[in-house]
Amino acid sequence: MQVYISTSVSEHTDALRRCLDCIAQIREWLANNRLTLNEDKTQIMWLGTRQQLSNVTTQTLTLSNACVQFSDTVNDLGVIIDSQLTMADHITAVNRACFYQRRQLRTIRKCLAPETTRMLVQPFMGSQLDYDNSLLVGLSAQLLQRLQVMQNAAACLVTVARKYDHISPILHELHWLPVRKRITFKLTVLVLNVCMA
Repeated sequence: MQVYISTSVSEHTDALRRCLDCIAQIREWLANNRLTLNEDKTQIMWLGTRQQLSNVTTQTLTLSNACVQFSDTVNDLGVIIDSQLTMADHITAVNRACFYQRRQLRTIRKCLAPETTRMLVQPFMGSQLDYDNSLLVGLSAQLLQRLQVMQNAAACLVTVARKYDHISPILHELHWLPVRKRITFKLTVLVLNVCMA
């Protein structure tokens, strides 16, 4: 369950009051339906620019059973969202997961046929790169390059290419779109599905 409240920096204390009222109503609804709100797992975060966030003074929210500290990042269904919506922490987490999978696959690479390696790399690393990547539309080339480096490393692992080989022909041979084009493709498919519904 997620609650969003939009406010200006000057009215952030009023927004906290509205948030507490909303949480009280949610707690009441849950109690009426024999459920409880786990306040210890509650996360709260301010979203805004660096300048806006520097003017926010309140950093805790006191609930009936817990005192919740405001977070710089929250995990929403596997996507790490930061307070300035840069997605940098999410990309770091994706790279970390891909690097781990790559390191595991490299240890057994010599025992595998190229097609078997590809069949393993695709679900382990490809799924990490593609999961919710439509959220990455419009990110800077610098951030997307970090994902591209990981995809290039995965392609080299599959094809046993050298580190300094030109990557475009390798991606073409594997029929893998570069990261930016994967994001565009995913968004296009999403829009097409909405239009067809």
